[in-house]
Amino acid sequence: MAASAGPEIERLIGLLAKLPGLGPRSARRAALALLKRRDQLLDPLTVALYDAKAKVRACGVCGSLDSRDPCQVCSDPERDQGLICVVEEVGALWAMERGGAYRGLYHVLGGLLSALDGIGPETLRVRELLARAGNGAATEVILALPATVDGQTTSHYLAERLSESGVSITMLARGLPVGGDLDWLDDGTIAQALRARRPA
Repeated sequence: MAASAGPEIERLIGLLAKLPGLGPRSARRAALALLKRRDQLLDPLTVALYDAKAKVRACGVCGSLDSRDPCQVCSDPERDQGLICVVEEVGALWAMERGGAYRGLYHVLGGLLSALDGIGPETLRVRELLARAGNGAATEVILALPATVDGQTTSHYLAERLSESGVSITMLARGLPVGGDLDWLDDGTIAQALRARRPA
């Protein structure tokens, strides 16, 4: 940090640098942009941050973030109440919603099982998922967790626990992305696409 920057600027840069995707350099550029354009950027951002802190909460049903509880998705009568899509975090829920192809409900786990990090089932929202799956309304639980070791471990654990509820348990398909070129794909993706092949 330059010696001419005051402690307020250093604090702003330090906080911005903690955000995902922003390192020290990007944080400096962002701080400078905010300070140079106070009326257009800094003041509205201050209000938005205050409002988010005051109003946004976790949904008591699915665990998503919203200013109302239950959230907009859970309280939408047009949603298929029999489908529950399990995601790791809220960001994955937003990604699913961006596509617009899914019209069921969600369940945000709040992470993945990880023995190395000391994250067990009691740390995640597993108990709430089992209660929702066993309440009689759910017909299918879609496990939409990452294709990582922790994601696969969590999916296997949840499938085992959910099997007692009698609901259908499915996983998102894995394999070649639309428009994907075999030359650019990793070996694991190609192997998974081969295993998940279907009739043409």
